[in-house]
Amino acid sequence: MPFEMVDEVLIECGATQQRLRKLPARVVVYLLLAAALFEECGYPAVWSKLTGALGSLPLPKITATGLWHARCRLGVRPLRALFDLLRGPASAVRTAGARWAGLLVVAVDGTYLDVADDPDVRAKLGKGANQYTAASGYPQVLLIALVACGTRTVIDAVFGPRKPGEPVLGRRLMRSMRQGMVVLLDRGFATNAFLQAVDDTGADFLARLSAARKPPVLRRLDDGSFLSRIGTVEVRIIECEIAVTTAAGRHTGVYRLATTLLDHRRCPAFELVRLYHERWEVESAYFAIKQSMLGRRVLRARTLPGIAQEIYALLTAYQMIRIAIADTTCTVPGADPDRASFSVAFQTARDQVIQAANVFADTTVDLIGAIGRAVLEHLLPARRLRLSPRAVKRPMSRYAYKSLRVDRRTYKATISIDILLTQLISP
Repeated sequence: MPFEMVDEVLIECGATQQRLRKLPARVVVYLLLAAALFEECGYPAVWSKLTGALGSLPLPKITATGLWHARCRLGVRPLRALFDLLRGPASAVRTAGARWAGLLVVAVDGTYLDVADDPDVRAKLGKGANQYTAASGYPQVLLIALVACGTRTVIDAVFGPRKPGEPVLGRRLMRSMRQGMVVLLDRGFATNAFLQAVDDTGADFLARLSAARKPPVLRRLDDGSFLSRIGTVEVRIIECEIAVTTAAGRHTGVYRLATTLLDHRRCPAFELVRLYHERWEVESAYFAIKQSMLGRRVLRARTLPGIAQEIYALLTAYQMIRIAIADTTCTVPGADPDRASFSVAFQTARDQVIQAANVFADTTVDLIGAIGRAVLEHLLPARRLRLSPRAVKRPMSRYAYKSLRVDRRTYKATISIDILLTQLISP
């Protein structure tokens, strides 16, 4: 990230230091971004990695308390402003897989981040409950992101307490939805109010409905779908049966999708069912953040402002890596960003921090070039259709699946899609 961008953000937020300090505000920003790449380290260890290659310079001695005071002085606003500058689809017209029928394909979903079990944090965020106790595990922050499916970049993100839930908190993402998008939604977001809010932005949506919802059949279309209405929104309903065949057997399920793409000739039902599978790209984005970057760890911060600061730093670092990946794959004609390894890009970014690349003014600015070369040297093969059963990501015991006989093997799969017909029902 260029020094000039950081300095402009600090000036805009009024966060520049008022006197000469051992840790200027600009340095603290880079410390927080580096900390997002080294989640296994405390802040003093991150400082050592950030300055390890600068041994020839007269560096001041920094204590853990000094780092804490510096982070508190900086506050949340500069990190939020940096994220606002970088967030976006990061895709060009030629980016493979970014658009469908001329529409930018995006998805909305939520996930939870574990935070420190501090009394003040617990009082604000609460804790989850289970059948054994009313308060279990760590307090959690609900993170909801609007993700570009083609590049897995974050267009916008909001976070807060678990309650009042995903559909309510997610409505803050409407500020980033616009005409020319098709928003993929799972059942948790398919409430009347949320769908109406998406429609009001001018964006189209493709949402899965729960089995309990049975919208009326107003008019049958030639491709097997039918027109209906959800609240005041005119929609098209697609009912289908999807069969997945693997070496372990055959499984079928019935799905009901609702969309505001009403033209069945331009957007056939079968193609929309195939498109809905792209919603899983948001899960891949969360996997990169929570597994590759966080390593399933609890966030370091023990105060609410510190938690917000750390989350924005995490999202900003993730976005910078994704932008580097998108820019790199655009240089290879026809290359899908799916073929770029996030782990390779992430490890290369860590190496660049340790080597203090691009710190000196006479050094060639080549951070994205370094990541790009590493990604191109380790391009993955074209994605093949595979199936892996859903399982608890953090069970009580990592070996519990043996006694529960959970099959965790990944299979090659064949998928068949059949559009179902529904009898005409009066509204």
